[in-house]
Amino acid sequence: MIILIIFLLCIIIFTGFITGNFLFNLALNPKSSKSIIFNKEYDDEEELKKIENDKWLKENAKDIFIQNKKVNLHSYEVLNKKESNVWVIAVHGYTESAISMVEYAKHFIEYGYNVLMPDLRTSGKSGGKYIGMGWLDKDDLILWIDYLIATYGNIKIILYGISMGAATVMMASGENLPSNVRMVIEDCGYTSVWDEFKYELKYLFHMPAFPALYNANIITIIRAGFSLKKASSLKQIKKSKIPTLFIHGDKDKFVPFWMLDKLYEEASCKKEKYVAKGAAHAEAESIDPQKYWHTVRKFIKRYLF
Repeated sequence: MIILIIFLLCIIIFTGFITGNFLFNLALNPKSSKSIIFNKEYDDEEELKKIENDKWLKENAKDIFIQNKKVNLHSYEVLNKKESNVWVIAVHGYTESAISMVEYAKHFIEYGYNVLMPDLRTSGKSGGKYIGMGWLDKDDLILWIDYLIATYGNIKIILYGISMGAATVMMASGENLPSNVRMVIEDCGYTSVWDEFKYELKYLFHMPAFPALYNANIITIIRAGFSLKKASSLKQIKKSKIPTLFIHGDKDKFVPFWMLDKLYEEASCKKEKYVAKGAAHAEAESIDPQKYWHTVRKFIKRYLF
């Protein structure tokens, strides 16, 4: 009987680690297919938009490279034709790259600001072995903030992020940032990587967190160097004193809508929130662009000057 119990425990542990390793690769290995997660293919219109955005970057942006330890990091830098001391660091979402932020950048340039669009780890022209889910990226973002201040001096900085980029700017906001950072604007960011993965595990695979996610966390600590539980926007936003605008679509099924209220309630900084009615994930801007940008610009005017 004892031998049988030990045998069954070994099978459970082995199966758990196999599942955990699968989840790790699915979520954090940039080389693995993400079709299970997104369940869609890019259409011709989206591909055409990427080509147009790439062309716009080549005509308007400059490539900037820095290094965080052994990881090479890349950003597109766009200087406004009108001289400005305001910079927006626009941070893209999961499996995207800086190219996906061009349409947002155009609005900030229209407002008279300069824009920096980083490629997060494993994206675009940046290096890295595993997707950082915002936690590794927050440290890279701080280096980009330092770069802008060292290069352009007494400037004002707005941190703006979509989805994983939103988690990145929230996670960074809990660190000891320079006073140049005047505000954070986050659009559909998650409370923590653990919460997001737990939700996706149930939503996609109808599986509980135990034991697969616990094993995936151990593998993440060993292979990627961070904990899914520690990678928390919620814990970081509690420490932040930087004014923050929280945006979320009430039909979001990728980063669930309930995360908005949880983040907003726990935030100890000056704060506002905008609920985009009828918007799915990262669609708040596209479903009502006029209201979206009116909200964003009003928030900027309130806390920038």
